[in-house]
Amino acid sequence: MISGRMRLFALRGATTVDRNESQAILGATEWLMREIMVRNELGPDDVVSCIFTLTADLDAEFPAVAARQLGFDRVPLMCAKEVDVPGALPRVIRVLIHYYADEQHVARHVYLGEARSLRADLESAQ
Repeated sequence: MISGRMRLFALRGATTVDRNESQAILGATEWLMREIMVRNELGPDDVVSCIFTLTADLDAEFPAVAARQLGFDRVPLMCAKEVDVPGALPRVIRVLIHYYADEQHVARHVYLGEARSLRADLESAQ
């Protein structure tokens, strides 16, 4: 846990997969969660909850499985379907993470793979 006065933060992340297969979803989710943890100096004990969403074309696995394998076994995790908007980027896994950190902390959102195009305004921070 980070020392000092604490506050609740929320950060977002997203990545894409090439195919709707369990291992692809687990691997991409693990990569995304590891990047988020490293860039934000977080561990599972800092995290309050995670909400994962998947685009309608992904249903081979729950992203929460990868998070649990990384030590998020005591963190409430939820998976849901993303709104199916015509023309939206396909095969996307998103996460919204709530966590505690020192009040001086700056949340570093993480967008990997083709999902970088979702938040080009954050690209300079990646």
